[in-house]
Amino acid sequence: MPVLNPYLTFRDTAREAMQFYQSVFGGELEFETFGESALTHEPGDAELILHAVLETPDGMVLMASDTPSGVPYEGPGGHAISISGDEEEDLSEWWEALSAGGTTLLPLSEPDWGGLFGMCLDRFGVKWMISILDEEDLDDDDVDEEDLEDDLDEE
Repeated sequence: MPVLNPYLTFRDTAREAMQFYQSVFGGELEFETFGESALTHEPGDAELILHAVLETPDGMVLMASDTPSGVPYEGPGGHAISISGDEEEDLSEWWEALSAGGTTLLPLSEPDWGGLFGMCLDRFGVKWMISILDEEDLDDDDVDEEDLEDDLDEE
């Protein structure tokens, strides 16, 4: 079965960002630097992260890399990482950690469709959406993308 994994790119803060995400989500974190690889790279890029992978105890996988010098870097944008579920305690803790030191775009609050929903940019500029659904919402499958878009358009 195919697996979809977010892969984040940073200018030179992938190590710091991934260590932060490990502190938020837990799990096993692995790094490979440009210097450890067989790839040709600028000497100043040796300590940059070529590939990082975080596997959380909940089964989520987050990957990242730095952007070597000489390669254009535009920063994160145009996307968000969305995490949803009915584990209110875990999701609320993740929300607090991810939004701390960042920018809250939409406070964690009750949307029209129920549960709790919030959006933030973390301190690394990555956009996160946290959706805490009531257990019956997960069973009813009534979270509608149009409702989400309508609510966001009203903001």
